[in-house]
Amino acid sequence: MVETANHPQTAAERLIVRTIQWTWILWLIGGLYIAGPALGWILAAMAAVGLYLDRIKASAVPATIWVWIAGMLAMLIILWIGHANFELGLGKTIKSSVGWAKGWALIALFPLAGAMLQVRPEPVYRAVCQLGLQTVIIMPIFIAAPFIGLPEQLWVSPLKFLGGSGPEYFAAQLYTIEPGAGTPRWQFFAPWSPAAGMMGVIYVLLSAQEKHLGWKTIGIMGGLLLAVLSQSRVALVALLFVIPFVWGASRMGKGHLWLIAAPAVLALGILGPVIVEFVNTAMTDFASARADSSRVRAILGRIAIHRWETEAYWFGHGIVENGPHLVEYMPIGSHHSWYGLLFVKGLLGAVSLAVPLAITFIFLLVNAQSEKLARGGLRLAVTLVLYSFAENLEMLAYLYWPALVMIGIALKPASENEIA
Repeated sequence: MVETANHPQTAAERLIVRTIQWTWILWLIGGLYIAGPALGWILAAMAAVGLYLDRIKASAVPATIWVWIAGMLAMLIILWIGHANFELGLGKTIKSSVGWAKGWALIALFPLAGAMLQVRPEPVYRAVCQLGLQTVIIMPIFIAAPFIGLPEQLWVSPLKFLGGSGPEYFAAQLYTIEPGAGTPRWQFFAPWSPAAGMMGVIYVLLSAQEKHLGWKTIGIMGGLLLAVLSQSRVALVALLFVIPFVWGASRMGKGHLWLIAAPAVLALGILGPVIVEFVNTAMTDFASARADSSRVRAILGRIAIHRWETEAYWFGHGIVENGPHLVEYMPIGSHHSWYGLLFVKGLLGAVSLAVPLAITFIFLLVNAQSEKLARGGLRLAVTLVLYSFAENLEMLAYLYWPALVMIGIALKPASENEIA
C-alpha cells in the first residue's frame, strides 16, 4: 500500500511527477522554461473542465485560492494600466501580458491545481527524491567540469526563440567562474546560482516528507548538494532558519513548550547586547562574503524605490528597465520581489502579492498546530517569503512550481486530503 501511494494514479499526478522526473533532460534541451508554464496552464485547463462538467464544485475551492487568483489577476490589470500611463504601445503590452502568463499567473495556477485536482502529496515527494538520485549520480560531472577543461556552457537551446527571455533560461551551463575570486560556482538547471540554491532548499523540504528512509535520505542529499554547491548565502540561511522556525511556530498551543522557552527568553534578555553585536557582525560578514553582489543589490533597490516614489507610485512603470553602468546594467529591482514589484507595478502590485502571501501564511500557521500537511505547506510558504527578499518570485515560478502545488494541497480542508 505504501508503494502504491507513491505511484501517480491520476492524469494530474502523472503530469506533475513526469515533469519533475524529467527536470535534467528538460534542462539539457532548454525546455524547463517552457515546461513550467505549459504544465501550469494545462493543469488549470483540467480544473476548468472539471468545473464545467460539474466534477469539481466551485464551492469546494478554498477561499485562500480565490485570493491568489484575484491577486494575480490584479497584477495583469495593473500591468495594463501601467502600460497605458506610459504609452508603451500595444506590442509591449501584449509581450508583457505573455510574460504575466509565464510568471505571476503560475503563482495562482499551481496552488489552484493542488487544491482542485486529485493530486496526493506522496507521489510528489517520491518524484523529488527520484530527482535527487539523478542529481547525486550526475553531480561528479559538474564538480569535475572546471578542473578537467570542460566548457562552462554546453550550448544555448534554439528553444529560446519560443520563450522570449534571456539566453540564461535556455542554456545548459555546467559552471561559472566567480568574478574576482576565480573559483567555480554552479547553477545546475537554474538560470543563476542563487536560484539553484532556492531549488535545493525546496527539494530538501519536500524530500523530508518522504516516508521511505532510503528515498528520503537520497532526496535530501540531492537537495543539499544543489544548495551548498550553488554557494548561495540565502540558501544556507533558509536551511538553518525555516525548519526550526516552523517547528516552533506550529507548536505555539503546547503549554509545556512555553515553560521550556521561559528560561531561554530570560537568558535572551540578559544576553541581549551580546546577541545584537553577534548578529550585526554576522550580517556584516554575510554581506562582505560577496561585497560586489551586495553593493549592486543595494543600489538596484535604492534606484527602484526612488523612481517608484517619484515617477509611478500606484501602478508602476509597466515594464522592467535596465539600470546604469554603476549596477552593470542589471534590471532595476531585480534580486528582490518587492523592489521589482514597486518599480514595475507600483504599490498596488506589491499589495497584490502581499495580501495572498499573508493570508496563506496565517491560514497555514493556524492549521499547522494540528495538521502535518499544513506544517509542510508552511515551511514552503516561509521559504517563498524569505526568498521574496532575495529573488524575483515571478521569474522563477517556472522552477519552484512543485512548492506551489504542495501549498495548494495544504490549503485544502484536512478532510479532503484524507479522502484523497
